[in-house]
Amino acid sequence: MNITVTASAESYLADLLAKQEAEGIAVRMFVTQPGTPYAETCLAYCRPEEVVADDELMELDKIRVYVERNSVPFLDEALVDFAEDRMGGQLTIKAPNAKVPKVSEDSPLADQVNYILYSEINPGLASHGGEVKLIELVEEDQGYIAILEFGGGCQGCSAVDMTLKDGVERTLVERIPALAGVRDTTDHSVRENAYYK
Repeated sequence: MNITVTASAESYLADLLAKQEAEGIAVRMFVTQPGTPYAETCLAYCRPEEVVADDELMELDKIRVYVERNSVPFLDEALVDFAEDRMGGQLTIKAPNAKVPKVSEDSPLADQVNYILYSEINPGLASHGGEVKLIELVEEDQGYIAILEFGGGCQGCSAVDMTLKDGVERTLVERIPALAGVRDTTDHSVRENAYYK
């Protein structure tokens, strides 16, 4: 299990646990709706009676973290960090594999495309309120074409052609040899929420 809890996050969580009036309280880590675009990585209090038999235990210096077994592959390479700021600080969890579990060259082509979309491309588009998703893969003479649909701030955005060709297509084709290209099925005449009109 490859989950990193920084020293600052461990201290912050230990302080939170110390304020609870329960003996032996720990932290539980899990992903809701894992493997979907709606996946959320969560931390919760875990009293001794709430420990599930097949939870995986991370025994840290100051705290114990129980990880839900079904969430383990989706939490690979996760980072729990705490950064202090003027308001006190913020606990962050970065879990690049929560929406799509880690894939290999042997994984189905759709899983490989989705992994790159959710772990690399969508985080960049999110700063403009946008996202892109795979609709289907079609086989053509030159190879597979990924049929994509843009949403949010990308829909109707005047820079979407550049984003598609220079960003999305180049990244996907470089990383996935079986992929020959991408095609956009988005109706860009709808421009209500477009980032660039």
